[in-house]
Amino acid sequence: MANDNKLDELDWIHIREELDGDYKTETIYEKAVRKTRENPLVPIGTFATTLALTYGLYNFYHGRRQMQQYMMRARVGAQAFTIICIVAGFILMPKKQNKQNNK
Repeated sequence: MANDNKLDELDWIHIREELDGDYKTETIYEKAVRKTRENPLVPIGTFATTLALTYGLYNFYHGRRQMQQYMMRARVGAQAFTIICIVAGFILMPKKQNKQNNK
């Protein structure tokens, strides 16, 4: 009877092992590639944001105030584009998953 209680207490280990077998673990690189395929505009927006920020800081350092202001405005625009793409991806993703599940 005491032996049965110990087995009942350890049932969660067996359940966890069964669940872990159902899921494929992926590396950071594999996850980045999968996410990029799901919503390719987000990395483009992120790159544009980084590029505008970098060039804006470069111009700030060299005293070109007008171009620095243009680049900071471009950065804000690129950030807005990226956020809109993320939100659109969240809205459209369930529709894509439903189509794939129905096939």
